Amino acid sequence: MLDKLESLRARFLNLEEQLSDPDIISDIKRYSKINKEYSDLKDIVDTTDEYKLILSNIDNAKFMLKDSDAEIKEMAAMELEELNEQKNNIEEELKLMLVPKDPDDDKDVLFEIRSGTGGDEASIFAGDLYRMYTKYFERMGWQYEIISINEGTQGGYNKIELEVKGNEVFGTLKFESGAHRVQRVPKTESQGRVHTSAATVAVMPKMEIEDIDINKADLKVDTFRSSGAGGQHVNKTESGVRFTHLPTGVVAESTDGRSQIKNREIAMSRLIAQIKEQQVNKAVSEHTEKRKSLVGSGDRSEKIRTYNFPQNRFTDHRINFTSYNLDRVMEGELEPIIEALQMHENTEKLKAGISL
Repeated sequence: MLDKLESLRARFLNLEEQLSDPDIISDIKRYSKINKEYSDLKDIVDTTDEYKLILSNIDNAKFMLKDSDAEIKEMAAMELEELNEQKNNIEEELKLMLVPKDPDDDKDVLFEIRSGTGGDEASIFAGDLYRMYTKYFERMGWQYEIISINEGTQGGYNKIELEVKGNEVFGTLKFESGAHRVQRVPKTESQGRVHTSAATVAVMPKMEIEDIDINKADLKVDTFRSSGAGGQHVNKTESGVRFTHLPTGVVAESTDGRSQIKNREIAMSRLIAQIKEQQVNKAVSEHTEKRKSLVGSGDRSEKIRTYNFPQNRFTDHRINFTSYNLDRVMEGELEPIIEALQMHENTEKLKAGISL
């Protein structure tokens, strides 16, 4: 492990030199990318220094054990016990730091909530999820923008799509994809019976064409008039955009945004995500069974959460995480479950010996 840590230190020092290069400083995009990698590595380098100091102190304590003075030997033995415990703890910390990150973790996301089974109550619950997540976005200091919205007849939303921007947005939210189930007495229920309804959440990294090897000559672009609600703007403007990737036949389109520019961004991000998913699935097919043990598959049909209001209970079924503070969760206090999911993923990656 020390060899790996020292190679990262060398990379850290190289990045430090680059950050003082005038050519790099004048290129904002390149400077930001290098500075981000530098900041990520700084935590590892600092922890490595702490680890090496502990190893040095262990060597000193072992040397003191050879002393003829009984009191010194006793002190050395006590210190060695404490240092070995510190060594074990920091080694576990470093192992987690060395788990390869998903390259998409730093990306902004397209975030969609749809009502599922349960009629009007499902739409109301989708609205509750929107409120919960936006409160969490605010806690994280992220910016969000509504791209499209379709309101329910009794409140809430049939569908709402957002763009969320900030630091490591996808890496934080990627585990939210799936079916969220609610158990409660709906506002629409006159006899006080508990109903079960659902809403789905989809989290997709906002991709750029540079993120994957796509030849622009292989793209067919169509524009068309959006249909449905939207008034004169939709009826008179060719704001809808459709991309077709000719080599794979993958098609992605968007009519969600109010402008063609926004729809081009959304459609392109969807296209790239679909093509990338195809490539990733092909590349890791041999690890299919191992991947099943990892959270964050994004399967929309899988019920990942239950929100039980009568018991004030919140459960994530993937990691058997249960708490009885649903009232606080609905106010956007999602940090405990998201941290638990991230820790679980890292632990499973270490067990499986693979990186995704």
